[in-house]
Amino acid sequence: MNEKAKTGKEGEKQAAEFLREKGYEILVRNYRYKHAEIDLIVKKGSFIVFVEVKTRSYSFYGEPEAFVDSKKAALVLGAAEQYTYENKYEGNIRFDIVSVKTGANPEIVHFEDAFY
Repeated sequence: MNEKAKTGKEGEKQAAEFLREKGYEILVRNYRYKHAEIDLIVKKGSFIVFVEVKTRSYSFYGEPEAFVDSKKAALVLGAAEQYTYENKYEGNIRFDIVSVKTGANPEIVHFEDAFY
């Protein structure tokens, strides 16, 4: 596994623990559908939340959350539709981003209802 992949996996692990501490139940990690992947699918209250985790070890090129573009959002939406169909889920859904900065001063920021 290359450094970028290791950084991403570590960020997903940190994001999952962060959300768990905030009272979210982790349902699925790395859900795949066609060319899309949803990093985390979590539940809190009456919502199923589809979470895109963005991890960077530095923010020279911008904050991690800025890297979720419309193409990525559309892929996540398609995978979320498939997940809800497969699981016959008809309740509330939301799309969040968790931004993880690693390094000397690690930081995790949760953006609720980040897209769609």
